[in-house]
Amino acid sequence: MKVGINGIGIGGPTLAWWLRQYGHEPVLFERAPQLRTEGFVVDFWGLGYAVAERMGLIDQLRAKGSEMKQLTFVDSDGHELAHLDTDQIRAQWDDRFITVSRGAICQTLFEACGDVRAEFGTHIVGVEEQPDGVQATLSDGRTETFDAIVGADGLHSAIREMVFGPEEQFEVFMDCYVAAWRASAYPHHDPERYVAHSIPNRWAARIERYDGVTIFLCIFRASLVDGDPAHGEVRDVLRRVYADVGWEVPEMLAHLDDGPVYFDRVSQIRMPTWSKGRVGLLGDAAACASLLAGEGTGLAMTEAYVLAGELHRAQGDVELAFRRYHDKLGGFLAHEQRGVSVVRSFFAPTTKAGVWARNLLTRASTLPGLTRLAAAQTVPSFELEDYTSG
Repeated sequence: MKVGINGIGIGGPTLAWWLRQYGHEPVLFERAPQLRTEGFVVDFWGLGYAVAERMGLIDQLRAKGSEMKQLTFVDSDGHELAHLDTDQIRAQWDDRFITVSRGAICQTLFEACGDVRAEFGTHIVGVEEQPDGVQATLSDGRTETFDAIVGADGLHSAIREMVFGPEEQFEVFMDCYVAAWRASAYPHHDPERYVAHSIPNRWAARIERYDGVTIFLCIFRASLVDGDPAHGEVRDVLRRVYADVGWEVPEMLAHLDDGPVYFDRVSQIRMPTWSKGRVGLLGDAAACASLLAGEGTGLAMTEAYVLAGELHRAQGDVELAFRRYHDKLGGFLAHEQRGVSVVRSFFAPTTKAGVWARNLLTRASTLPGLTRLAAAQTVPSFELEDYTSG
C-alpha cells in the first residue's frame, strides 16, 4: 500500500515509521523547506511514551530531555507562591516520563524513518479520487497516485480544508492566544523548574532545555486584543499586552527579536468523521485538543499508531481502515477535549480570586493523598493494541 502523508511533524513520521514496519510504502511531504525543530517543551508520558517505546526511541528522547522536577508559581517579585512536584506523577508512571522539546521529538521520529521518501518544500495542494486510488496534485505541479492520503498537517490543515471544507466549520476557539519564543543566553538558569507568573487573563512562563536554551511561553485571553493580530504585529501585541506584568516578563520581552515567535489561536478541532473516501486526517488536523491539553504530541503518535495498524489490518480496504480508526479513537479523544475548559482556567484565570484559588489548589495538591489522586487522573482510558500479529 502506498500512502501519501502531508506533514512532517509528529503524527506524519510516526505513521510513516509504522507503515514501513508493516511493509508498506509511505511518502512524506512538508510545506516547510526543512524539518521544523522549534517548539514548546512538553511532558512526554502515557500513550505517546508507550508508542515511542515500541519504536525503540526512548533512550534517544531521554538524551535530549531534561529533569523538570517542579512547576513553580511566583509573584511579581519572583517569590514563590505555590509549587507542584512531578515526583508523584513520575511514580504513577514508573518513571516513564520525559520533559523534552517538541522539536527534539519531531527530529527523533523523522530520523528514525531512515530512507522513507520525504520531500521538503513540497506539499499536496489537490486531491482527486480515482477508481483505483487517489491522485494528489503537488505544489510543484506534479501529480502522483496513492492508495490513501493522510493529512497530518496540523491545526490549520490544508488537506482538511480541501476535502472537508473551511476550518471555521470545525474550529472551537478557546478564547486564548499563545506565543512562544526562545533565548540562548538568558541569565536566569533553572533547569529543573518550570517557573510561571500570572495575573488575571495573562500567563508567562519559562523553562530551560537540556542544551541551555530557554523557552518562553505566554498565554492570554482574547478579550485583551481586538481580533486576531496580523503576523507582523505579534511582537508589538505581546509588548502591549504584557507591558504592566512584573517578575521577569520585561526581560523575556527583550528577547522577542532574537528569532522567530510562534503565535496562534488556542483552538480545538471537532469533527464528526476524520475521513472521506481514501483521504483521512491525523493528529491536530483531525481532533486537536488544543495546546492547553498538554497531550498533543502523545495523542498524535497514538493516532498514527492506530491508523497504521488499521491500514495494515484492512488489507487494502482503506475506507474500512479509516472507519475502524475513528471508531476506536473518536470517543477517547472527545473525552480528552472536554477536559480542556478546566485547564484553561488553570493557565489564565480571569480574576484575582481565580489566580488565588489556582495557587491554593496547587499548594493543596502537594498533600500526599491529593497528589496521588491528581497523578491518577493522568492515566488514559485507552489501551494500545498489538497490530504485529496481523
